Amino acid sequence: MTLKLPLILFGAFILFSSSLFAQKLTGTVTVAGKPIQGASVQALPYGSGTTTDIDGKYALTLKAGTYNVIFSAIGYEKATMNVTITAGESKVMDVEMKLSSESLKEVVVVGSRGAGRTKTDSPVPVDVLNVNQVGATTAKPDLMSQLNQAVPSFNYNKQSGGDGSDAIDFASLRGLGFDQTLVLVNGKRRHLSAFVNEVGTRGRGNSGTDLNAIPEAAIDHVEILRDGASAQYGSDAIAGVINLVLKKDVNHLTLNAGFSGYNDQKYNTLNYSDPAAYYTGKKFDGQTFTLGGDYGVSIGKNGGFLNVGGNYEDQGKTFREDPSLAVSRERRAFGDGSVASGGAMYNMEVPLKGTNTTFYSFGGYNYKHSNVYAYTRSWNYDNGLRQNPTKFPTDPTTGALIFVPSVMKVDAPAGAPFDPNNVYYNPQEDVYIKDMSAAFGFRGTTEGDWDWDISDNTGRNDFHYWGNKTFNASLPYVAGQPIQTRFDDGGFNFLQNTANADITKRFKGIGEGLQLSFGGEFRYERYSLYAGEPNSYINGGATLPVKGSKGQDSLISKASGSEGYPGYQPSDAVKAHRTNEGGYGELAFDVTKLWLIDMAERFENYSDFGFVSTSKFATRYKLTSNFNVRGSISTGFRAPSLQQINFSNTNTSIIGGNLVYTKLVPNYSAVAETAGIPKLTPETSVNYSLGFAWQPTHNLTVTVDGYDIIIKNRIVISGLYAADDATLGAPLQNILNSNGIGDAQFFANAVNTTNRGIDIVIDYKKRWDNNSHFTALLAGNIQGLTINKINVPATFKGSASDSATFFSDREQYFLKASAPKAKFTLSMEYGVKKLSFGTHLTYYGDVKELGFGEASTPSTSADPFFPYVSLDNGSGVVPEIFDFKPKVTTDLYVSYKVSKIVSWTAGVDNLFNVHPGKAIVPGSSSATSGSSSFGDSESGGPFEAVQMGFNGMRIFTKLLFHF
Repeated sequence: MTLKLPLILFGAFILFSSSLFAQKLTGTVTVAGKPIQGASVQALPYGSGTTTDIDGKYALTLKAGTYNVIFSAIGYEKATMNVTITAGESKVMDVEMKLSSESLKEVVVVGSRGAGRTKTDSPVPVDVLNVNQVGATTAKPDLMSQLNQAVPSFNYNKQSGGDGSDAIDFASLRGLGFDQTLVLVNGKRRHLSAFVNEVGTRGRGNSGTDLNAIPEAAIDHVEILRDGASAQYGSDAIAGVINLVLKKDVNHLTLNAGFSGYNDQKYNTLNYSDPAAYYTGKKFDGQTFTLGGDYGVSIGKNGGFLNVGGNYEDQGKTFREDPSLAVSRERRAFGDGSVASGGAMYNMEVPLKGTNTTFYSFGGYNYKHSNVYAYTRSWNYDNGLRQNPTKFPTDPTTGALIFVPSVMKVDAPAGAPFDPNNVYYNPQEDVYIKDMSAAFGFRGTTEGDWDWDISDNTGRNDFHYWGNKTFNASLPYVAGQPIQTRFDDGGFNFLQNTANADITKRFKGIGEGLQLSFGGEFRYERYSLYAGEPNSYINGGATLPVKGSKGQDSLISKASGSEGYPGYQPSDAVKAHRTNEGGYGELAFDVTKLWLIDMAERFENYSDFGFVSTSKFATRYKLTSNFNVRGSISTGFRAPSLQQINFSNTNTSIIGGNLVYTKLVPNYSAVAETAGIPKLTPETSVNYSLGFAWQPTHNLTVTVDGYDIIIKNRIVISGLYAADDATLGAPLQNILNSNGIGDAQFFANAVNTTNRGIDIVIDYKKRWDNNSHFTALLAGNIQGLTINKINVPATFKGSASDSATFFSDREQYFLKASAPKAKFTLSMEYGVKKLSFGTHLTYYGDVKELGFGEASTPSTSADPFFPYVSLDNGSGVVPEIFDFKPKVTTDLYVSYKVSKIVSWTAGVDNLFNVHPGKAIVPGSSSATSGSSSFGDSESGGPFEAVQMGFNGMRIFTKLLFHF
């Protein structure tokens, strides 16, 4: 990826721009003699601005002239100072601020469509995180994993063995689906990814928003509303809302660079007794380099600005295996894929001279290339129990292996005679993601004090697969000609355009204040799935000669399509679009100085499924000056995405020597209709929330919030149904056979669930006169999910097996494993002058999953379809439950302020190299048994994709330059 030259040019532009300013204004902002960190400092009329550092210090580089310098910070009264600077002069101006009447914390925008409130005054729970502070003290290089550590009910799982899911990162709140959390940027709806999680993943059947496509360097802070908000924001906001607020700094250059890597000397595949049995990398693997930068310039003389931030990341692969186990039959390249990504985002505001109107715009572009490994293809599969030559290029006459050294590996000592039974390969999947967005609008205030905002926002995401170092084994082999090992598998893209008009008016004479907000929205969405090149999916007709029992040759089919991820076929391709109109109204009424009521109603109409309405009631009451009780009741919805309605995929397998096509059938198809699968309808919810916010002192805040979320008609992917299953009925069998489909599965509104939990946040900050400080943050979540009902269509009730297959025990466990039963993070930091030390302690609660079931279910089982595996000692079978017990990870770091402009941080994440429990059933891990739990997990590897990750200790260092 050629991103280095643009970054160099960008840096040169910044340095050149900086040289135009020669005069310095510096100083310290304090309260009662103690420094204030994060105070805003802005010099007018040119709009130059910055924020204070941890010591309360600031520095502005200005042209010669006279300025009004405005100092502001949440919880403090605004201060204005006049200063004149002549050419070549530098001045020092210290400012002492006063506490405001409400010395609370950050003002948040989410939670109300009108003016913001301090987060402890909000009637719903909101987290506010400074991105620079969160990211500076951890090895985690991306926003998603950083939020996972800092926010109590934020859930994120890095995948392995999940095809495209390995290449993109989704997250959710409160144990719900990835697409049940709405993402905003500067308060405007962000577009979804074009990708749908399909196999081997959490959130199966969900799409989501890729937060890592937004460069961290461009983000000022993140607001996370942990409460249902569909009545205010529309579809997807069942679990809550994540709002990314972009930076507004000007004449302030920030550069950061980081390096990290894993030092896992226990499970790195280089430590395996036979390294040739696995793909290997480096002892210090997963090496990651990150680079970020941000700079802003003023526009005009009325506070206008243009801020641009960008990031680059280059992350290497990891390879993990348990040296105490035999060679894996499923995954010989288990670990994280490589990532190379880069992008930039701008944020701009221009007040129009002589008016109360401001033009604004923001947007950006991000490119990402990920290379991941699929499951292993072995010529001798399962240690002699089965062989798998149908997935290899072979001689058309003899059936002998055609060895391709650039792709295949040999599990044998150097110099050993060649034996095809030792040959294996791991198909690679190259994923290329392009993400772009642009928004613009005008906002202002009328003479009658009506605030208004009109905007248009467009986003597009393209997700493109390529198969690499793999084969379509069905393509005929021609001696002397190269064998194709790279395939264009096709992909999909999603475009969203949203136009909004919002109006707010505050009435002072009604109670202690009434705020009325209302507005409308029009949204256009378009989804396209495009086919791959023919060789990525066709059956080329090659066959494999096999000796029969009587010595006669027979021909069997070979696997078609590129191994790892077959290309999308023309029958999968689709172009679809829809529109949506919506309107909302909200009243925020301060009945008294103690009691706040917030009510909202929203109506929407979709061109494909029709009308939906949602409501919300929230309230907050101040029992004392520092103790608030808050609660809410709301209804919500999530519209079925165009991705879920239109996605289709075809895979192949060899059964009994015959080629069988397995298809995820699109919801609009005649096959789905014949199967009795209704058209997808919205998921609907009822949310209940009750909690309190307590601030016993100005530097200690405690919030506790309980929630109960009831969801009906959750969209999931069904199990597989075979065309030869007579209980399905003749109509479905006939249409499956006529379309050449051997096995089919469907998207359906199949599951009703209830999520119950409690969020706990305790935040403490203390600063002493000797320039020392101490901070502590405890963030925790305790939760559980109950499946209330599974809605099985009549077609699949012909047998108990069909009914159990629709949403199996395994899928039910998987849905419940979206979040651990509990997660707690304790972050502490102590600093003296320029030196700080800190730690993050994270507790991950219990998670359970099921395997596929390699042994027959005993007749004594209460559930005749529950998966079982054999014990190694031959004494019987046991339920195949993978129980990942609670674990605690420990992170340590040290930070040193080298100078006014340079800070350095170094540390270790997961100091004690803690790993999750192994994905095996105790007593059932033999690789020589075809019915043990070994390799039978969703990932196929030694670990599962639970929240703490499986790569072990990670060492890091970071440099921050603050000009």
